[in-house]
Amino acid sequence: MGIRGDLRNHGERTRSWGAANPWAVDIGIALLVQAAMTMPFVVPRGPELEPATWPAYGLTTLTVLPLVWRRRAPLAVLLAILAASALYKLALEGPGQPLPYTGLVSVYTIAALAPARQRLTTAALLVVAVPASVWLNTQSARELTFSLFVFGAAYVFGRLQDARQRAHRIEAEQAAARERARIAREMHDILSHAVSLMIVQAEAGPVAVRAAPARAEAAFEAISETGREAMAQLRHMLGLLREGDEGAAPREPQPDLGGIPDLVERVRASGLAVGYETEGGVRALPAATGASAYRIVQEALTNVVKHAQARAADVRLAYGDGVLRVTVTDDGRGPRPGSGSGHGLVGIRERAAAHGGTAAMGPGPGGRGFEVRVLLPVPPGTETAEVGR
Repeated sequence: MGIRGDLRNHGERTRSWGAANPWAVDIGIALLVQAAMTMPFVVPRGPELEPATWPAYGLTTLTVLPLVWRRRAPLAVLLAILAASALYKLALEGPGQPLPYTGLVSVYTIAALAPARQRLTTAALLVVAVPASVWLNTQSARELTFSLFVFGAAYVFGRLQDARQRAHRIEAEQAAARERARIAREMHDILSHAVSLMIVQAEAGPVAVRAAPARAEAAFEAISETGREAMAQLRHMLGLLREGDEGAAPREPQPDLGGIPDLVERVRASGLAVGYETEGGVRALPAATGASAYRIVQEALTNVVKHAQARAADVRLAYGDGVLRVTVTDDGRGPRPGSGSGHGLVGIRERAAAHGGTAAMGPGPGGRGFEVRVLLPVPPGTETAEVGR
């Protein structure tokens, strides 16, 4: 597996280098084809065969040279190769080649890179040029069949390469879209949670100033702390968006289950009584799973603060055999029509599904309040750890 992974990484690096240096790749291909076409000129030849002269060898170079521009003008390159090859056959009659290397490379390039009109023009040219070349050479049906086969194979391989490149582009675009959606969801969770808590604290502040100054001071401190925490997380997310640009924000660890106690304390400061408990052997989760579990709890508590009109909520993390169950329950007014389609609840479902888990929302125990139940698979082999007790 390690060797295969190394080969895959090497292949990716080679493709990246080739994409960044197309001229170097095309020159390398031309040199390789020239080396192949040199072979008939250096091997010993019988006296009955045409001599391998320097003018003939120079003309082979003339047929290879257009390959350097094969990406920029593929059809023009094919026409130049056909003209040079015809001149070689008709004027000098030098050593023959076992394969039409230059033509095959040119046809492959047209099939892989050229638009449909140029591909149709190429097919029409080959229908004329291949039989004409065979007639000038051996006039045998065997050579005609072989030539049509190799040129057809070159064309098919080119179309397959085009399909592969388009699939890679689509995959890259889909991956970028998923990443943008993930970052947008993260930013929604951060802002929604922070703003909801700050609104609750700000609304309670004027009353507390008159009745309990100490409580008002704590509320304003909570607003400040919530704002700073939100700014720090937003800087991290914006840094991901700007990654690769000069001056991008440094990457910081994503929140995980160890941050849930602090999250619960911030929500408690808003006046909501929040209980928190864990069951089973607490495991250290993979970073992505831990971050998603944290965001699920955060979004569930945000919905309680914004919509539930609840006095209390409970957060429970239950570690089972290969699974983590996250449950957030409140004693508020319960589900309302359409309450399962908000952005927050949809985000919870998407996070759970991204890890192969499930999410369900509905009335709490006994039909009171609202409950969010999420099941996340936990990879086997994770060790027990004291996480967020």
